[in-house]
Amino acid sequence: MSYTPVFIVCSPRPIVGKTTVARLLSEFLLLKNGTVTSFDINLKEPSLLDYLPRITETAEIDDTVGKMQLMDRLIVDDGVAKVIDLGYHAFDEFFKMCEEIGFIKEAARRHVAPVVLFVADTDRVSARGHETLSQQIPPSALVTIDNEYVVRGELPSAFSRGPVLHIAALPVFLKTYISRLTFSFTDYLRQEKDSSTELHQWIRRNYLSFRELELNLILQQS
Repeated sequence: MSYTPVFIVCSPRPIVGKTTVARLLSEFLLLKNGTVTSFDINLKEPSLLDYLPRITETAEIDDTVGKMQLMDRLIVDDGVAKVIDLGYHAFDEFFKMCEEIGFIKEAARRHVAPVVLFVADTDRVSARGHETLSQQIPPSALVTIDNEYVVRGELPSAFSRGPVLHIAALPVFLKTYISRLTFSFTDYLRQEKDSSTELHQWIRRNYLSFRELELNLILQQS
């Protein structure tokens, strides 16, 4: 039986690489499936909508109408993978809403598979946020993103109880390069003939990590 995946990329902290992860994942799913729907819940710019305007919609959870409109889109088993770039300002409200409406159970009933990608940091706010989610999200559906650019050194043990996805740090000049609004990870893979470049290998490694994440999700749902 197939399930429609909903990937929620989040952190209670700003400037941890969350939107970069959401961009990578959205482009990977678009390349693999030919379609993806991404949602941008952010205050700060540039945000996911700025990078991928053709596949991204803005979403609001400041009021009941906005919350219901978003949930109506997420709970549909239409075979189209969803990616949410959840701004840190909306972290608490979003997961409070999920708990109040029983999103996890309702998703399972409708053959929708939510996966939370929590971008870790080493501060107390991140630790508390992760602990809160661990009480609400099934262990296999709570994936910690170990972004080496943010977490310099060993990932705190509290984050490594469940699945962990590692993202290597890029040199500053490459980080600046991929931050351009016109940059596309998939286009770079297609156009750069030298597959040995650091950026080429970095993108491929992350795409392969997402592929493995998807395969694990399929195994868990079967």
